[in-house]
Amino acid sequence: MKPEKARPGRPRAFDEDVALEIAMRIFWQKGYEATSMTDLTQAMGINPPSLYAAFGNKESLFLRVLERYSAGPAAYALKALDAPTARKVAEQRLFGAIDSIRKDCPTGCLVAQEASRCLDANDPIGRKLSEFCDASHQAFVRRFKRAKAEGDLPQDADPNALARYLNTVAQGVAVQAAAGVSRTDLRKVVTIALEQWPS
Repeated sequence: MKPEKARPGRPRAFDEDVALEIAMRIFWQKGYEATSMTDLTQAMGINPPSLYAAFGNKESLFLRVLERYSAGPAAYALKALDAPTARKVAEQRLFGAIDSIRKDCPTGCLVAQEASRCLDANDPIGRKLSEFCDASHQAFVRRFKRAKAEGDLPQDADPNALARYLNTVAQGVAVQAAAGVSRTDLRKVVTIALEQWPS
């Protein structure tokens, strides 16, 4: 459902960008299922008709939030693909997961946390989460295939397994961060994980 256009002479009384940021934090903290429309409208400071007009229903709002999360707090992950070597890609992906932890945001990964709560991969939210995770995984697989072709990874390296390894460690970091583990300890974990990286 596309957001309705504001009527001429009747501009919205709220900043859509700010409202999306607030919605992202509410979903991130409480989870999709546990977040009610009342939670959202109260936190965003808008009434239900305004929310529906701007974002559609809760599902469509959450999908907008996923896009914002990918381009914002989680942008470091795909930026790591631009690193000059496979090893640097791995370092930037894993240390980036730690460096992205902010005091003004919930800890952990919104997508990983929501995917672990979503039991039905066939509903719209489950499908979107699955597509989101798979697209990220495949991007790393392609990057490591290129590294292998360029001689930056050994010929016996498995790009799919390496991409999965990175994602598994990164998700573990996110879970530990959500449990309150310090950045210092998490950086030690990542250092140990990178010792297994093929040279």
